[in-house]
Amino acid sequence: MWAVTGEEYADFAVREARGVSPVYERLCLAIARDAEILALLATVPAQKRQPNLLLGVVRLLGGTVESPEAFHDFTVANWPAVEAGLRGRATQTNEAGRCALLLPVLAGLPQPLALLEVGCAAGLGLYPDRYAYRYRGRRVGTGEPVLDCDLTGAEPPARRPEVAWRAGLDLNPLDVTDPADLAWLEALIWPEHQHRRDRLRAAAAIVAADPPLLVRGDLVDDLAALAARAPAGATLVVFHTSVLYQVPPARRAAFAGLVRSLPGHWISVEAPDVLPLGDLPAPPDGALHNVLALDGRPLAWTRGHGQGMVWM
Repeated sequence: MWAVTGEEYADFAVREARGVSPVYERLCLAIARDAEILALLATVPAQKRQPNLLLGVVRLLGGTVESPEAFHDFTVANWPAVEAGLRGRATQTNEAGRCALLLPVLAGLPQPLALLEVGCAAGLGLYPDRYAYRYRGRRVGTGEPVLDCDLTGAEPPARRPEVAWRAGLDLNPLDVTDPADLAWLEALIWPEHQHRRDRLRAAAAIVAADPPLLVRGDLVDDLAALAARAPAGATLVVFHTSVLYQVPPARRAAFAGLVRSLPGHWISVEAPDVLPLGDLPAPPDGALHNVLALDGRPLAWTRGHGQGMVWM
């Protein structure tokens, strides 16, 4: 068990953090060799050992991630609190930047849209019509925040979508006006990424000024009832980004079958081993890429925080 977890941290360091967060790359390579921390992680369920969750919990509790030695000492000394955080929380990286991945698809659907985000956290992904975008210097929309995305292989969309209704479904919806919830969202942002913290605050202000409908519920048991509340005359779009890896495989399959049965469209942004989509071309490089798909048809390779996408 230790070896598997160590491999996961080493893989995270090389495929996700390298070139994106030197702090997390160095720290996760150290954790991958830290027998004491790996032994502690072995005492919690497998889905609670993931790097982003551990790093976020330790930072929320006041621990440092700048020094592997200090991280080790804090985690071991405060393990009861760390363990409680791991067991009680889930990774809810509510990254508004991922809207830049959705925009090319959303803009091409029949307008207006009724957006329903599965795994919505605080709902920051429900406002693609309110953010501005910059694709390799080409601006779409006005205002703040501006979401930068390195788009390759396709032209940027000419407009933002028209949204008539927005709703989210989550096992634990977050409230951007609650300081504790906002602190958790900030703890999940990687240490060097001040631009993402600024973006979170700007997006949170938009959400707070016009709150969406956020429903506490399960992505299989409660999806159909929420989808039925979408207004007539709007195109229903059920979407999710980096959510299904936290869901057991059988429930993923049940969700996929359910969402395909609903009217409207389904947009997914998930790792290729999490949501199988048939034969795919090779990814652009060795970094971790997700797959943007519309109604189960793969369209593009995407980076985790929305910073880039390569059209297939």
